[in-house]
Amino acid sequence: MRVIALSTLRAFWEGKSGYADAREPTLAWYREALAADWRSPADVKRQFGTASILRDGRVVFNIGGNKYRLVVWINYPYRVIYVRFIGTHAQYDRIDAQTI
Repeated sequence: MRVIALSTLRAFWEGKSGYADAREPTLAWYREALAADWRSPADVKRQFGTASILRDGRVVFNIGGNKYRLVVWINYPYRVIYVRFIGTHAQYDRIDAQTI
């Protein structure tokens, strides 16, 4: 899979907000996603049992022991993952994961 964009993830853990502890778990997710070949939401669920599958290709991952949430949009036919949001649970609660 191609992941767009690592820079969004990096900006989160390197930003002023003090989320440096998100670096390693986020990179671990990134490496797994790069090596994956997800053809359907069921493939994602097999690899990440705690992932929440939403409508229209959206998936929510729990990162760092469920401390952070990562929302992506997956284009399964093209094998591309677009990072849409990463943040804490409180920040996640203030967004609409389906439209962000």
